Amino acid sequence: MATTLGRSLKIQGRVVFALVMREILTRYGRHNIGFLWLFVEPMIFTIGITILWNITGATHGSDLPITAFALTGYSSILLWRNMPGRCSLAITPNLSLMYHRNVKVIDIFLARILLEVAGNTASFFILMLTFYALGLVDLPNDILGVLFGWVMIIWFGASLALIVGALSEKSELIEKLWHPVTYLMFPLSGAIFMVDWLSTEFQQAVLWLPMVHGVEILREGYFGRRVVAHYDIGYMACTCFAMTLIGLALVRDVGRKVTPE
Repeated sequence: MATTLGRSLKIQGRVVFALVMREILTRYGRHNIGFLWLFVEPMIFTIGITILWNITGATHGSDLPITAFALTGYSSILLWRNMPGRCSLAITPNLSLMYHRNVKVIDIFLARILLEVAGNTASFFILMLTFYALGLVDLPNDILGVLFGWVMIIWFGASLALIVGALSEKSELIEKLWHPVTYLMFPLSGAIFMVDWLSTEFQQAVLWLPMVHGVEILREGYFGRRVVAHYDIGYMACTCFAMTLIGLALVRDVGRKVTPE
């Protein structure tokens, strides 16, 4: 009897949830603080950078509070960068799971993507509320704008994760190249600058990078009229949509090769 779409989605939902639980136990175990490392780990990184910026008196050439600027910048980097990193070479160590009829390659990627989204989202909002309670930052000017920017960055990171994850199964060179590429992309990602601060020529160059639009949207929501944001929602959405289609096609191709007959 043919399986209905609703039943198929329910089955896939259970599979992805089970894979998320398995990933949490495999990655963090049951010792110390266990799964709390899911969001504590990105929090430690962001706190470290924020403290470093404050101690060294780092400045970004504006009157924006340095703590809030670091929080929005480095949290966004961790969000889109960690998803492809976790999906890279994710299938090989989980190849035995492919013998289960309902487990597909896309499920393993989705589980890892959802885990990174949950951890980094929790980290961002917990730090925001903690810094606010300590008087270090103000609450966002437009929380819906912040959420929209955050969702767009998630979409970019997830689509990139599908591409990197699938390609890494085709060639180990992708996994080796991904890490240096992220370091090269870091200074151009919008984390340490606002596009408006750049020259016109450099503005046009960095706005080719989709994640820059997401960070600009997020910071406009956070700081409101204190910043002049440059972004094109249509461009970012179309780019992410195209990347998603490419990623899904690559994942399907990989799935045909690794799934036992």
